[in-house]
Amino acid sequence: MAETNSNVMSRRGIIRAFAACSIAAAPTYSQAAGLLRRSGDYRKLSLYSNRSGEKVDTVYWVDGDYIEPAINEISKLMRDWRRNEIKIIDRNTLDIMAAAQAILDSNQPFQLLSGYRSPQTNAMLRRRSRRVAKYSLHMFGQAADLRMANRSTKQVSHAAISCRAGGVGRYRRAGFVHMDCGPIRTWNG
Repeated sequence: MAETNSNVMSRRGIIRAFAACSIAAAPTYSQAAGLLRRSGDYRKLSLYSNRSGEKVDTVYWVDGDYIEPAINEISKLMRDWRRNEIKIIDRNTLDIMAAAQAILDSNQPFQLLSGYRSPQTNAMLRRRSRRVAKYSLHMFGQAADLRMANRSTKQVSHAAISCRAGGVGRYRRAGFVHMDCGPIRTWNG
């Protein structure tokens, strides 16, 4: 019986299938701001939300291509939980988070405190705190507030800063680090 094209798997398809099933940690990257150059042909992100109890541990980029179902899965976890609204998270933000996570070389997921925020949620939080930006990058799916169980905020912020991409805010007292894909800047909250 002749083999059809639908039965033949390409090299890229094999790599995607392998990477999607892989449980190995992503390699450590130098110059992570170069969007994970030397990434070993895949990018991985592990997140946990205490609010929803959901966890994502997925490869979202393989061999130069983003994997849309994985991006959607991450975006769902990073949704505005107050309004249950989902916005696709900016790929540059995901790359910064994945690079920082790889640099931290931990088997722990990032704990997500805040990902996407609807304009209504952002306005409500802004009424409660002067530290919430009026035009927060959270509203555009371009920011995340994260912590890691076995790493300090100092370690997490240093990993993110070493990526040389986007903004990094360290909120030591609150115990989290803000990462975004906006202009390069740092601050302490």
